[in-house]
Amino acid sequence: MKTIISTELHPIKLWLEDIEPNALSQARNLANLPFAFHHISIMPDAHSGYGMPIGSVLATKGVIIPNAVGVDIGCGMCALKTNVDDLDSENLKAILSSIRKTIPVGRNWHSEQQDLSLMPKFQKHPEIITRQFKNASFQLGTLGGGNHFIEIQRGSDGFIWVMIHSGSRNLGKTVAEHYNTIAKKLNERWHTNVPAQWDLAFLPIETDEAHAYTAEMNYCIEFALANRKLMMQRIQHAFIDVLKGRVEFGEMINKTHNFAAWEHHYNINVLVHRKGATRARKGEWGIIPGSQGSNPSCSFPSKIH
Repeated sequence: MKTIISTELHPIKLWLEDIEPNALSQARNLANLPFAFHHISIMPDAHSGYGMPIGSVLATKGVIIPNAVGVDIGCGMCALKTNVDDLDSENLKAILSSIRKTIPVGRNWHSEQQDLSLMPKFQKHPEIITRQFKNASFQLGTLGGGNHFIEIQRGSDGFIWVMIHSGSRNLGKTVAEHYNTIAKKLNERWHTNVPAQWDLAFLPIETDEAHAYTAEMNYCIEFALANRKLMMQRIQHAFIDVLKGRVEFGEMINKTHNFAAWEHHYNINVLVHRKGATRARKGEWGIIPGSQGSNPSCSFPSKIH
């Protein structure tokens, strides 16, 4: 930790020396929420987002905030180790070519509906998930846009790894925007003391709206994982085809960084919102991507020029 800002209702703990003004302003807003708990954490790569900085952590008592999870619910990274310790340029290009044929990027979807058995199951029929289910089944196994990527890199252990950064596609965005709109209308009706311009409309956890959002958020988290798993499966097939089967894979590591979950801190259960931030408990895996286009890493960005 680099510094602590103690001028607000709750402390802001920063793990960076320089933060952009708008992100700092958003951090101050978080620190002055009446239901914020203990402190706000700002990560080294923090930058402004909708309402809450991307790369920050907020714990709340009694409420859930859609914008504190973000529009790409369940977005995260996964990594897979191979037993390959050398990959020449020709084989690398062939693997990337195969990936391009099987994994749509940007706003593109599959032309055919994917295997429905790979879609997460739900107990009830949430409103947005039910409405968007068919479209999502065409988006399963697709990279998406923005800063999402597929990366083939050499790890510090000397072996070739595959890394994916992707989320819940349009499904998560639709869920996030729907419940944020509901929260804004309810907050206006309740005349809450959280200014509308902060973009931090909330849902009390005992309300039907909060229960509905939580259920759909959790489904999006599962969908985002299923999305990464299917892409990773197709990348494995590309390796096997190009290397003529002379490749083995370890167990996939997955880390989600856009979610809200109950956790126990300082002797109390609180709802921890992590936006562009992962847990880092003792013994827990972390994932750090390489620099796009660097050697020996080879990134496959969400937009191909």
